[in-house]
Amino acid sequence: MQLGVKLRFQKFEHPEANPEALPEGADPSEYIIATYYMSFPKGMNPFEITQVLALEQSTGTWLPVPGETPEVRRKHVAKVIGVYETPDYEIMIPQEVEWRSYIVQIAFPWRNIGSRLSMLFSTVVGNISMAPKLKLLDLRFPEEFVKGFKGPKFGIEGVRDVLGVKDRPLLNNMIKPDVYSPPDLGAKLAYEVARGGVDIIKDDELLANPDFNRIEERVPKFMEAIDKANEEKGEKTLYAVNVTADLPEVLENAENAIELGANCLLVNYLATGFPILRALAEDESIKVPIMAHMDVAGAYYVSPISGVRSTLILGKLPRLAGADIVVYPAPYGKAPMMEEKYIEVAKQHRYPFYNIKPCFPMPSGGIAPVMVPKLVNTLGKDVVVAAGGGIHAHPEGPAAGAKAFRAAIDAAMQGYTDLRRYAEENNIPELLKALQL
Repeated sequence: MQLGVKLRFQKFEHPEANPEALPEGADPSEYIIATYYMSFPKGMNPFEITQVLALEQSTGTWLPVPGETPEVRRKHVAKVIGVYETPDYEIMIPQEVEWRSYIVQIAFPWRNIGSRLSMLFSTVVGNISMAPKLKLLDLRFPEEFVKGFKGPKFGIEGVRDVLGVKDRPLLNNMIKPDVYSPPDLGAKLAYEVARGGVDIIKDDELLANPDFNRIEERVPKFMEAIDKANEEKGEKTLYAVNVTADLPEVLENAENAIELGANCLLVNYLATGFPILRALAEDESIKVPIMAHMDVAGAYYVSPISGVRSTLILGKLPRLAGADIVVYPAPYGKAPMMEEKYIEVAKQHRYPFYNIKPCFPMPSGGIAPVMVPKLVNTLGKDVVVAAGGGIHAHPEGPAAGAKAFRAAIDAAMQGYTDLRRYAEENNIPELLKALQL
């Protein structure tokens, strides 16, 4: 086999210079452990192919070169530390099997990468992403690597402190229509949903800073409307301004929005790239929470045999990069996602992760009040309920739509699963009408 011959030719006598090791042979403090799903035609030797992949993403090329010395290998080579076939054949490969599937673990020296998310992706996904059946499932980071990141500036506790809301899920509304002009329309809707009880109002991911609805026009109008609503309801509302743009405009948009009084920012983090989200989160002059939107994520995770798993793209990585709130698909509405993956993404947002603060999961996509008890029962109180059309389409207007969602959240926190019964017992006509839609 050609690849195997190349690899055998490249091997060095000293085991530390070779692209493989026992799991115990790779110091977990020195390596990022990447776990992959891989599948190869039956005739290929997985132990040799995976070592070629490790070389490709660290010191080597498909052909040996003079400069790739044993010393270079010892310092910088990635090592295959596990190749586990599924199912795990021990005696023989069945005649009908044409492709063999594996879980593969490769240890990458994190000092090759440094604290750089762009180089992390270039290394652990990189060229090998062009293999037809290879999917990155997880990354296990050493503590020293993670210390190079600040993570969310606010996190769950910080966002709650800003809003003064301690013991219930938060409610977010996306202004609908998604793209509109002039900004007065959005400001009017913002006032209505804010007085109805929405905690966070976000621009749609499709509206950032177009010529017909500029940030410098939109933010003052929105903040004036929200301040008026806050005085009426006695609560605080955040406005997540979409600052998504190319460099350097994205940073200029953020600075401009903050100067105009914005109290939250939104960025399409996969469209701009993780380093942009990180730059916004670690900018000392940005003293407001940051919401990270999921668009483009499906291009990474929806294939079962290629790309990057949803728990990384939507969970661990945006948190590492500094998102305080992460928008991701909810399986109860219009977005296709398995419920167990949806739950696992939320765990990636909130479970202990060295020095990185937990962030809010924000399930989104066609959420209606009737879905709220299921959502809260599944994820608990540390979640942001995202509603767009479910608020704006209420027959009595957006304020009534917001009140219906707040009532649904209150019902869920009190253990109700029958929202109609809760609405009737507590005389909440807004919720009753929402349930009729």
